[in-house]
Amino acid sequence: MPELPEVEIVRRGVQRGAVGRTVADATVLHPRSVRRHLPGSADLAARLAGRTFANANRRGKYLWLTLAPDDDGEALLVHLGMSGQLLVVPPDSPPEPHLRVRLRFTDEGRELRFVDQRTFGHVMTAPLVPDLWRSAAAAADRSPPGVVPAPIAHIAPDPMEPAFDPEGFAARLRRRDTGVKRALLDQSLVSGIGNIYADEALWRARLHWARPTRTLRRGEVDRIVAEVRAVMTAALAAGGTSFDALYVDVNGRSGWFDRSLAVYGQADRPCPRCGTPVRRDRFMNRSAFTCPRCQPRPRNARW
Repeated sequence: MPELPEVEIVRRGVQRGAVGRTVADATVLHPRSVRRHLPGSADLAARLAGRTFANANRRGKYLWLTLAPDDDGEALLVHLGMSGQLLVVPPDSPPEPHLRVRLRFTDEGRELRFVDQRTFGHVMTAPLVPDLWRSAAAAADRSPPGVVPAPIAHIAPDPMEPAFDPEGFAARLRRRDTGVKRALLDQSLVSGIGNIYADEALWRARLHWARPTRTLRRGEVDRIVAEVRAVMTAALAAGGTSFDALYVDVNGRSGWFDRSLAVYGQADRPCPRCGTPVRRDRFMNRSAFTCPRCQPRPRNARW
């Protein structure tokens, strides 16, 4: 599944290719892709026709395009799921094999297309509500509190956005009774971090994925946050991580950060730091990758 860097790459492409343009019409080619839009395909198309994309925003793994006129405070919310792609392509381009939603614009230029092979992703319109996570920060610096689509109002800010509160995150993390990697994947605690970047950040921080959160010192939490930000920044510079053709940017290009991964997917290969073979463990029906020497498993781990 695309994680924060990949979704941010797509958001930037949509910002360049679709924002400021007015939708002429929307065509839904697979009902599963709009299953979260409960009024159905025809309603989605009617809500988008004649609306202008005012901005492209992201929180964690979700992105949304605010709709203008904004009398009703609404946005087009997109989740890429396992294989979703947002492409900005010439209008005469042949339909992609797994094209699900197609948006044409009044300027008759490039189209915005949602392509999704496995149909775990979705698009929907949603009302915008005040961002409760941003309220405290806004009160402190007197900036506007901001809005988010209602379906994701419960999702915590990600480490790359201004609303992220390191002190609040550290307090919530250390109150949890779980392993640190499991906590990092909890989108109600911090959003945008998935399997890949959790493993990479914990390797950089020299912490095992099963380390109990209650035992973390504040300095260790700060180190985790710093390394999450560092690895995501590096991934953004490399265009994201692509293991196959399912993750691409809006122009169909793959990222190359997979060439820089230290431990994720590197089982039995030497750790780039010490040369010890990387270990793979089963974790929540997935995998966790660590260096046994740089990240020794804590004795009191229960996960």
